[in-house]
Amino acid sequence: MVQQRTPPNGRPRPPGPEAPRPNATNRPPDRKLPAGLGWSWILLLIAFLVANYLLAPILFPERPDRITIPYTTFREQVEAGNVVEITTQGDAIQGTFREPVTYPPTPTGGQQPRTSTHFETRLPTFVDPQLDNLLREKGVVINARPLDQGRGLLWTVLLSFGPALLFFALLFWMASRTQQAQQGVFGLGRSRARRYEPQEGQQRITFADVAGIDEAKQELQEIVDFLKHPDKYRRLGGTIPKGVLLVGPPGTGKTLLARAVAGEANVPFFSMSGSEFIEMIVGVGAARVRDLFEQARKEAPAIVFVDELDAIGRRRGAGNIVGGGHDEREQTLNQLLVAMDGFDAREAVIVLAATNRPDVLDPALLRPGRFDRRVVVPRPDRRGREEILKVHTRGVPLAKDVDLAEIAAATPGLVGADLRNLVNEAALLAARRDRDAVSREDFFDAIEKITLGAERQLVMSPEDRKRTAYHEAGHALIGLLTPEADPVHKVTIVPRGQALGVTYSMPVDDRLNYAEPYLRARIAVALGGRVAEELVFNVPSTGAENDFQQATHIARQMVTRWGMSPRVGPVSIGQPEGNEFLGGPLSLSREISEALAQVVDEEVRRIIDECYQYTRATLTRERSRLEALAEALLARESLEEHEIREVTGLAAPKPAEPAVEPLPAAS
Repeated sequence: MVQQRTPPNGRPRPPGPEAPRPNATNRPPDRKLPAGLGWSWILLLIAFLVANYLLAPILFPERPDRITIPYTTFREQVEAGNVVEITTQGDAIQGTFREPVTYPPTPTGGQQPRTSTHFETRLPTFVDPQLDNLLREKGVVINARPLDQGRGLLWTVLLSFGPALLFFALLFWMASRTQQAQQGVFGLGRSRARRYEPQEGQQRITFADVAGIDEAKQELQEIVDFLKHPDKYRRLGGTIPKGVLLVGPPGTGKTLLARAVAGEANVPFFSMSGSEFIEMIVGVGAARVRDLFEQARKEAPAIVFVDELDAIGRRRGAGNIVGGGHDEREQTLNQLLVAMDGFDAREAVIVLAATNRPDVLDPALLRPGRFDRRVVVPRPDRRGREEILKVHTRGVPLAKDVDLAEIAAATPGLVGADLRNLVNEAALLAARRDRDAVSREDFFDAIEKITLGAERQLVMSPEDRKRTAYHEAGHALIGLLTPEADPVHKVTIVPRGQALGVTYSMPVDDRLNYAEPYLRARIAVALGGRVAEELVFNVPSTGAENDFQQATHIARQMVTRWGMSPRVGPVSIGQPEGNEFLGGPLSLSREISEALAQVVDEEVRRIIDECYQYTRATLTRERSRLEALAEALLARESLEEHEIREVTGLAAPKPAEPAVEPLPAAS
């Protein structure tokens, strides 16, 4: 992102390389030391080394290397006149020889001989009355100084208290560094927002980098225009919205869109996730909110972006059983509400937030004066997906057979993040195959890998392989023979992901509305695998578990949400256990009676039974085609649509002449 810092006068300098400063002498610049290593530090290091060299002999003098000898040897040396002086304390004796003495004379018991002029020994438990006279007779000097303990007092103190002193010194150093860096006790109350702003040498993210969500971009153009020309709106008394909430499924580009707004407006951009406000210590989140908005005011005009707003913006009182309203999340939310109320429109600070859970947000966040606008960032349509692919393939060499419009049509339901991943997977496949450009085959192989899963090298028994072939042949044949169903693109018995075989159907176009015949066709296709197994093997297996889940889910939605049951009527009694973007399993409303719940179950069963009877009758009538398709799968493992039609003898049906009669409508 090309960033451009704003000088104190508030006017951004134009982008481009900074002009060099004049140099009158034209001499080369002085060579600088590495960061953090100045001349003062070098002089201090030299002084420390000199002091250590001078003081070390005084503070830690070298101790003589003494040998330990028996008392008898000591007495023999005294009698021989080889002892110069001794120092005694209790029964310990230390002294010095005139001539070096080696003890023991020969290696004994693993002890090696040592030679020295310094010695030490111990007096025996009995008193030697003749030792005193012997020492005076031989002229031995008896000293009164303390014994040589081997370590000085300072050394003993350092060994005793040094580790503790070092630990506390390190602790205080870390605390002081942290306080200097973050201006607080370990910086708990400081905002952790990351600041993005245009910098020289970096590419700035603009609306040109965002595709497929043109409606959302148009709504945010006004925000950009206000940040660029605030006086244009102020002279007419207009105020820009304080907050804009970006709502949409995950991966649709909400964060990218917020950065594009900052890039277009060329203003500082503070980004922080909702979860980063929350800490174990109560009050830290509120302090971070205050600090974040204080930074934004100083840099106005600016944009504050809070990602995953639902982490701190959930409805107050929900799920807080203990502690009343004094938990960390609610205090953070209260501070956010107060901070947004405290904004003056003339400060030109706009809050952008993103969430995919708008249903759990507190109503106070969504009222006018806080998040005034809600911008929906939907899943892209076919044209939008094509534009997104163009953005993500700018730096990718494409082969001549690649048609981005065809790829966009083959990826319904995918969002911007999915399409970016698709381009990356296709590029990786092309590199693995040693190609110079990404081809059409690479893209469609990447689509299959993403939607169906990676191929598994699973060894299957002949019986399991045959059962899987008939199962997938049942899905594919019902998909081809039912006019309302999505066209079958490919069928394979190669294990992918958690499935032993896959039938891939690709819709002709994006569906924005689902008719009842289409939903019944999807149920019939899901049941095709089990019905084929029953016709051929007369024994069901566990392979249809996921098929039953899909069929039951669609049938229950038809009854509880879409009013497609004559007995239940046009009422909505079901709600997803998620939200409109994340989906999830259905749950019945708590306000319905037991009798109505029983009717719902009966209607769901009726719809599935009718689709089952249709599927069984169709496959019984087309048994020969089922057999041919299964045999072809066993031989080739994977078949494209044209190969399936060639094997089964089915021509592409005309819109006015369906291949078979349509599914029965609701009775």
